[in-house]
Amino acid sequence: MSLTLIGKKIGMTQIYDGENRLVPVTVVQAGPCPVLQIKSADGKDGYDAVQIGFGEQAEHRVSKPLRGHLKKAGVTAVTDICEFIPDDEEVKVGDEIKLDRFQEGAKVDIIGTTKGKGFQGVVKRYGFGGGRMTHGSMFHRRGGSYGMCQWPGEVLKGKKMPGHMGNVRRTTQNLDIVKIIEDKNLILLRGSVHGPKGGTVFIRKAIKKKRNQQ
Repeated sequence: MSLTLIGKKIGMTQIYDGENRLVPVTVVQAGPCPVLQIKSADGKDGYDAVQIGFGEQAEHRVSKPLRGHLKKAGVTAVTDICEFIPDDEEVKVGDEIKLDRFQEGAKVDIIGTTKGKGFQGVVKRYGFGGGRMTHGSMFHRRGGSYGMCQWPGEVLKGKKMPGHMGNVRRTTQNLDIVKIIEDKNLILLRGSVHGPKGGTVFIRKAIKKKRNQQ
């Protein structure tokens, strides 16, 4: 990943833009993220990366090995840690990555974990139409035939079946930064972002462009 910030989803609201249009936005508390470690391909790490942390918590909730690792960067305890591939900007251990590295109007990618829905059937999970509810069909919301009694005599991989829904990692690309409030470490993004309120998200500079913008 390119330059990345760890943040926490606060929720959604609406604001007016410069042309007096109502814009739905997601509010994310992003950073500050202290730099915990610089990894190098030339050393024992074997690859180039910048490790950052985010959040605060009681020191006794952090394991002793991690506490010693954080101490090298002058940090006591964090809730989240991630790594990203460094770009042209140079950082060193102890620096803080903040929202001043992003600009309003720029595009970013948001990586988050979707809401968990538990075990669900095919009607809710995949939008199946289901069977009729009358005349003793005994079908209703079932998924139908799942396999063959002869060759290959097994359920094919990828068959849509009931199962665990949600709680998966997803990336939303090319979201607009509508507003940045640096003194409160808040960033307002156009549209929705994966995950529940309070969920951890990762904000990175967009790595793709829409075709009509190239």
